Amino acid sequence: MILGTGSIAHRHAEQFLSIPGCRVVAACDINAERAQAFANLHGIPQPFADLNAALAWGQFDAVVNATPDAVHKATTLKVLRANKAVFCEKPLALNAEDAFEMVGAAERARLINMVNLTYRNAHAIQLARRMVEAGEIGVVRHVSASYRQSWLTGHHWGNWQSDERWLWRLSSAHGSKGVIGDIGIHILDFATYGTGLGIAALQARLQTFDKAEGGAIGAYPLDANDSCAMTVEFDNGALGVVHMSRYATGKANDLDLTIHGTTGALKVWSNTNESSLDVCLGADIHTQTWRRATCPPTPRNADRFAAALLSGMNGEPDFRHAAKLQTLLDLCFASDAERRMLPVVLPPV
Repeated sequence: MILGTGSIAHRHAEQFLSIPGCRVVAACDINAERAQAFANLHGIPQPFADLNAALAWGQFDAVVNATPDAVHKATTLKVLRANKAVFCEKPLALNAEDAFEMVGAAERARLINMVNLTYRNAHAIQLARRMVEAGEIGVVRHVSASYRQSWLTGHHWGNWQSDERWLWRLSSAHGSKGVIGDIGIHILDFATYGTGLGIAALQARLQTFDKAEGGAIGAYPLDANDSCAMTVEFDNGALGVVHMSRYATGKANDLDLTIHGTTGALKVWSNTNESSLDVCLGADIHTQTWRRATCPPTPRNADRFAAALLSGMNGEPDFRHAAKLQTLLDLCFASDAERRMLPVVLPPV
């Protein structure tokens, strides 16, 4: 079943319906007309306007939770209590405390639980991770990562000043955590997954820029952070920088990750649809020569979730990983307020 039928839900319907043997049998949304229209569009037999009614019907194995961020926790916990697996949109929750509560519920129930961190679908990051694990670049010593967008300066995705799809992302009153919550989770996942390392400490500086007279447009106070610059220390002692911004003019939607090791280096680039990997290995490290690697296709998150349901073995990225990322996001706000580097402390579950 797909829970929530907003824009991202259409992508989920298309991906899961493309998997051989996978059926989408229900759609649920508190807006009954939207649920019906979504079901009609994708050939889904059972529309519901109430989650309780859908769970009482129960003729499905798993739920794709594509609801707004603020209700991820409440809806996911209800689904888990009904003994259904969950594939949740990011972020898992609005804060780490809630996220780890969801981790505990899923793990105690021994149910398949995964989070849709979109850029895990990039073939280049998957190959980079395998190369790091195989020791092809030696020990990681320095990392630089950035996620750069420019929809606040370019109109390639529409005019943010008049489009509610973008205005809410600039307003904490409408549930936005700013650039940190929107795209920060992706680049932090890129950096930790690509290197295979955890982050032990971080220092973050956040900035919100004036964008309208009086700091608001209509009902939207424009107070959410627009840019972030971070310094991080990984758990093996390596240092790194992580940048994210909506003011990166000239960059539509670019993720970049460079991993420098003692015997080689990797450069990963990705956007929504494409990715590439450049490598500097062997004798090339003495001439700083980079070569483009061929990245074989890898399964999408949806494919991995379907495989996990069939095997009974949880897939990646799971709830626990997403909760760890949420800890980092929460710490960014604390670090900015205190103007200092803070250690990462994960709560027991």
